[in-house]
Amino acid sequence: MVKMLSTFAALVLLVTCQCSAQAASPAPAGGGSTPAAAPPSNASQEYLEAHNQARAEVGVGPLQWSPSLAKSASLTARLQRDKHNCSFANLANSKYGGNQLWAGGFAMTPRAAVETWVAEKKFYTYENNSCAPDHRCGVYTQVVWKKSAELGCAAAACPKDQSSLTICFYNPPGNVVGEKPY
Repeated sequence: MVKMLSTFAALVLLVTCQCSAQAASPAPAGGGSTPAAAPPSNASQEYLEAHNQARAEVGVGPLQWSPSLAKSASLTARLQRDKHNCSFANLANSKYGGNQLWAGGFAMTPRAAVETWVAEKKFYTYENNSCAPDHRCGVYTQVVWKKSAELGCAAAACPKDQSSLTICFYNPPGNVVGEKPY
């Protein structure tokens, strides 16, 4: 079991939220919500439930699934697969918050991807809004960012190197400099 966990840890690579730090800004007119759509698919529901479980643990309200954000995440993941060998996307200029996860050697379920981001919680200190030295907490704080209301995620399988790339987008984006996530 320990060897399996070590292998898992060696094969999963995280990147912190690659969105630029945002200044606090008012919500878009009309709340910025995506119109109601069909219920999310099983994978979409799994992403949503895993996010909302982590948010509930810290007293933050649930996210809503956004087909528009999911489409953007899907297009981005497929572009990275098809044109960039499944490398991380540059999300620095995105209008959304974003988390990415690359996994090699096995399929990554939606829940496992989110739980990998949430695992950063152990390095985060809410009282002074900081992360332990030599660790990053940005993907965790984006998952639980109180002002984020919408979520859309997608994954691309990369058969060439037997890996996968998972991308989730959040609207409005989190990780605003000087603000606590909740």
